[in-house]
Amino acid sequence: MDSRVVITGVGGLCGLGTDAASMWKEMREGRSAIGPIANSELHDLEGMTGAEIKALPQHDINRGHLISMDRFSLLAVLAAREAMRQAGLSWDEGNAHRFGATVGVGFTGSYATEQTYRSLLLGSAIRAELFTGVKVMPSAASVHLSLSLGLRGPVFGVTSACASANHAIASAVDQIKLGRADVMVSGGSDAPFAWGVLKAWEAMRVLSPDTCRPFSADRKGLVLGEGAGMAVLESYEHATRRGATILAEIAGVGLSADAFHIAAPSVEGPASAMRACLADAGLNAEDVDYLNAHGTGTKSNDQTETAAIKRVFGNHAYSMSISSTKSTHAHCLGAASALEMIACVMAIQEDVVPPTANYREPDPACDLDITPNVPRERKVRVAMSNAFAMGGTNAVLAFRQV
Repeated sequence: MDSRVVITGVGGLCGLGTDAASMWKEMREGRSAIGPIANSELHDLEGMTGAEIKALPQHDINRGHLISMDRFSLLAVLAAREAMRQAGLSWDEGNAHRFGATVGVGFTGSYATEQTYRSLLLGSAIRAELFTGVKVMPSAASVHLSLSLGLRGPVFGVTSACASANHAIASAVDQIKLGRADVMVSGGSDAPFAWGVLKAWEAMRVLSPDTCRPFSADRKGLVLGEGAGMAVLESYEHATRRGATILAEIAGVGLSADAFHIAAPSVEGPASAMRACLADAGLNAEDVDYLNAHGTGTKSNDQTETAAIKRVFGNHAYSMSISSTKSTHAHCLGAASALEMIACVMAIQEDVVPPTANYREPDPACDLDITPNVPRERKVRVAMSNAFAMGGTNAVLAFRQV
């Protein structure tokens, strides 16, 4: 079975805001959520910057579910509920087995893991808290979507570091195209602001001491953030049959692996994923109007990605608009490409390219139009989103106006 797959609802929260509309408003205007990390439990991490969610939105999730959720699962459920409301969907006994979920996660169960180690090693506890095991499962977020939304179709977790959300969405597209589901709720979630996780990133010497400046010559590294982004995916037939408002079509998927280095990026791996995405979508390079770059703000990533884009798009690389919204919401790891999916969908909806914020100095090795600091109005019929993970696992999605 082959079917077009469309998006009928989005939801999300991160340091920029606690719903998709408020996040997009800040992304579109290039306002950054990056600042000093205020979490009082993070001990001896003074001076570190990040993009925190300052306060969660009001919700009615019952305590029985909350006590078995780590923060990344809670964020996923809040985002998924918003996406389902926008899509105007609900399950019943007749269709629940045709509704599923895939959620990408990078660092799973960070809060529960941290709490357990502290209570056992530094405190007086002799056993872990009852729900620790289920809180830290990589599949926990997708399971809680199933429990919260009544989804009884294909439900599983996906993890591939910083490409997790795009891989999860790609997997959801497959479930629909293979006829295993009519509706999939899919995206990514991550909550990495635990002491041990931040110390691990600190040791890699890739964190910026101030802010994220993708493609700017004076960039100093990436900045971590927390958040979740979700989309309701449906077959085109299912969406049109019920009269749903279609936000965009997922036109193509491209996947690849570098097989090169555990941490250093390559040019050919990302280029291969972009080529595969164009081929899957039946698009020419010249058809892409906007590309949401992986754009982490590290020296090597931004230069390597620029070279890969040129290799795939040729002269058109200089004509299309490119930006990295990580400059506003930071690098939310497993959630990053889910937030960037929302940016692509909204760019198509509003014909506006969100800017790369914090940009100050041109880098001769990053000489494409990265939409510095100010949004650009232009027709966006096709948008592409890059996600290139540590370890060399790459996932690229193409979105098309319907």
